[in-house]
Amino acid sequence: MSHASASQQHQLTQRDSVAALTLGALGVVYGDIGTSPLYTMKEIFSTHTGVPLDGQHIIGVVSVIFWGLMTVVTLKYVTLILRADNRGEGGIMALTALASKAAGSTHSRRVALLLIGVLGAALFYGDSVITPAISVLSAVEGLEVVSSTFKPYVLPISIGVLFGLFAMQRYGTSVVGKLFGPVIVIWFVTLAVFGIRQILQQPAILAALNPLYAIAFLWAQGAHVFIVVGAVVLAFTGAEALYADMGHFGKKPIRLAWTALVLPALALNYMGQSALLMRDATAISNPFFQLFPDQLLMPAVFLATIATVIASQAVISGAYSMTKQAMQLGLLPRMQVHFTSVKEIGQIYIPSVNWILLVGVLFTVVGFGSSSAMAGAYGIAVTVTMFITTLLTFFVVRHAWNFPLALALGATGLFMTLDALLVVSCSFKIIEGGWFPLILGALIFTIMATWRRGRELLITHIQQDDPELLPSITALSEDSMHRAARTAIYAVANPDTVPQALMHNLKHNQVLHERNLILTVVFHDVRWIDDKERIQVEALVPGFWKVKVNYGFKNEPDLPKALERCEQHGLPINLFETSYFLSREIVVPTKGTGMAHWRELLFAVMSRNSRSVADFFHLPNNCVIELGTRVQI
Repeated sequence: MSHASASQQHQLTQRDSVAALTLGALGVVYGDIGTSPLYTMKEIFSTHTGVPLDGQHIIGVVSVIFWGLMTVVTLKYVTLILRADNRGEGGIMALTALASKAAGSTHSRRVALLLIGVLGAALFYGDSVITPAISVLSAVEGLEVVSSTFKPYVLPISIGVLFGLFAMQRYGTSVVGKLFGPVIVIWFVTLAVFGIRQILQQPAILAALNPLYAIAFLWAQGAHVFIVVGAVVLAFTGAEALYADMGHFGKKPIRLAWTALVLPALALNYMGQSALLMRDATAISNPFFQLFPDQLLMPAVFLATIATVIASQAVISGAYSMTKQAMQLGLLPRMQVHFTSVKEIGQIYIPSVNWILLVGVLFTVVGFGSSSAMAGAYGIAVTVTMFITTLLTFFVVRHAWNFPLALALGATGLFMTLDALLVVSCSFKIIEGGWFPLILGALIFTIMATWRRGRELLITHIQQDDPELLPSITALSEDSMHRAARTAIYAVANPDTVPQALMHNLKHNQVLHERNLILTVVFHDVRWIDDKERIQVEALVPGFWKVKVNYGFKNEPDLPKALERCEQHGLPINLFETSYFLSREIVVPTKGTGMAHWRELLFAVMSRNSRSVADFFHLPNNCVIELGTRVQI
């Protein structure tokens, strides 16, 4: 093959790859924001907002939505935030790691940025409960437009769809995932086509493209603007997914999907609903489904239900990924993780998270009863997360990219002001249901903060009385005690003190192995660590080595596989003649210093129920010896 033809083939392959990733991004990234037209217009003109349903106000509302999409999504996320990647990875956890590393000139600043990021991550879980509930319920409510006789069945059908969605998670998304992109393409094309159909009948709505109508509308609202914006924000929910899924698809496919299809389809559909309302105010009962002629209503409800299931799937998968990252960054206890694809390491299933989410979603659906009632709860968690993302981005622009302070403030100041407006506006909905995701977020934040602080206290107490490693093993290497002809691996958090398991082994078994590895596993705040950087080996005294294993927060920890690389560093290990000595700490809460007693009790419960170290690191069960230690904190 000639050089020219090889180059052409490479370009074709690249184009095919971008096309495939763009199609995938449509299904995963834009499912949430793509289903917002189901309920947004209905909520903006609901009785509690007090917005008159006349031509002037309808044009003003859709102008605010259009320019909000242009500013909040296009300029902020697609143009700016997607540049703030942590080695190709996006999302609140990756951004937190990047910002704290770049701006962490002092310990207190690093801790403050970490806590802010953890709060954003905690609120994401609240969104993971609300999104499936409101999306699926709003789609199934389309049956009420078909016939009022379906009204008693909306709630049971919604519960059945959601239960089926969560029950199928154990089988993975590899098969269903292939359908996500094409179905969402059909969905967005449908949004655009039926939006255009109404615009052609009422072209006056195109005046909304003039931003002056948006400004005039907001200015005319006075103090009432916060109530209105609190409803308009429903059109922007899901924007955070653009950044969160950057590691899966890359910047180019996400940007291409937004500009080529998603933004035009959303704009045309919102304008189409507005054009319909200008002609027929009675359509406000459900303006989205009123776009369709009667004979197409049932297919529209079916398509909307499938689209909302896809949107929900994206949020659920995001919750799994967030949990895995949080575990490896030391913010949550170890949990069982199933990998559902042999090809894609990002496709995982975490049973405990799945069933907790299902319980939360079902309680939400039953408790609120309708998408309108739930709209009050939706938005506050999303907008706070959006504000935190902008705040962390400022530190990245200022300290990681080394932009002047004035330029960093200029790049993020406008978005921070808009985000603050959205947060304040949504705060008016706290009484109506906004308290729900905030309480969920507060619970998750408490759990994360308690686990991290508890682990710090636990390690500190363990190490208080541990002797220094080097003097101790120097004395041991000169001792004439019996040596077992095997390799012993001691997993420790601090490689500079004698492992508890080693001291227990000497005390109770009075034996020392011929080869002893003091093993430390470090999870770095980067996405991946390459295999060539996986292992570091340091010889200490005869019979003792320090081994450091490095992982990124998206790597799958597999210690036996990693230890095979020790041979490249002059330390061959026969894994069939190796024993892994682990210390299992039994936490004993005590009143006094440390944490509040109730937090210590919570930490003790989490520690007792966390997944075993052996399972987490894929250690062979027949080679693991666990030695228990009671530790007071």
